[in-house]
Amino acid sequence: MKIKLLPEDERPRERAMSKGIGKLSDQELLALIIRTGDESLSAQELAGILTDRIGEGLRGISHASIAELMEIKGIGKSKACSIAAAFELGRRVNSRTPKEKSRIYSASDVAKLFMADLRGEKKEHFQLVMLDSKAGVMAVEEISVGELTAAPVHPREAFSPAVKRSAASVVFVHNHPSGDPTPSGADLETTKLLCSAGKILGIRVLDHVIIGDGEYSSIKELGYLE
Repeated sequence: MKIKLLPEDERPRERAMSKGIGKLSDQELLALIIRTGDESLSAQELAGILTDRIGEGLRGISHASIAELMEIKGIGKSKACSIAAAFELGRRVNSRTPKEKSRIYSASDVAKLFMADLRGEKKEHFQLVMLDSKAGVMAVEEISVGELTAAPVHPREAFSPAVKRSAASVVFVHNHPSGDPTPSGADLETTKLLCSAGKILGIRVLDHVIIGDGEYSSIKELGYLE
C-alpha cells in the first residue's frame, strides 16, 4: 500500500511529528530517507527489501557503497546517495566527538570512545591514544590501516606522535573486522614489542584494546600485559 493511502497515524512522517523521531522503527526511518517508492512499491516496502537484501540490518546498510545500494530494484542514484549521506553524517558526528576531553581509567572507557567508530569496519585500523599524566586524552592518531586480518605496525610509527607530544602514557586500539575481539597470536606479539619499545622511550603502554562487534578485549585484563 502506498504510504499516502495509509491512515495518517501509520505514516512515518506523521508518526515522527506526533510521537517523536525516536519512536520510529528502523524501516520507518529508512522510508523517510528514501521518501518515495516506485510504481509498484511504497517507500516503506523498499526500506524493508533493502534491509533484507543487504543483510546485517542498519549496520550492513551503513557500510554498503552507493553502487551496492543501487543493486536493489527501486533504489536509484538519488535514493542511494541520500541513504549513504545519512549514514555518513552519523559517522561524522561520532568521529567528531571530542575524545580529547575524555579521561581513560579502564578498558571499558576505551571501548566507549572507539566502539562506534571501529565496529563494522572492513579493514583493521590501528590507533594510538596519547594520555597526559592525569589520564586525560591528549590526542588520537591512526597509525595504520591493514587488510581484513592485519594492520602492520612498527614501533617507530607507533610512538612517533607520542614522543612529539610528550605523552605520559599510551593505549593502543585496533578492531577485528570479523567482529570477534579475541586477541590473536600476532596481536600478543605486537603488544609485547610495543611495550618493550615504550620502556626504552619512557612511555608506558597502559593497554591494548581490541574492538569487535559490540564487544571488546583488553590485553591487560587478560593478563598478557605487564
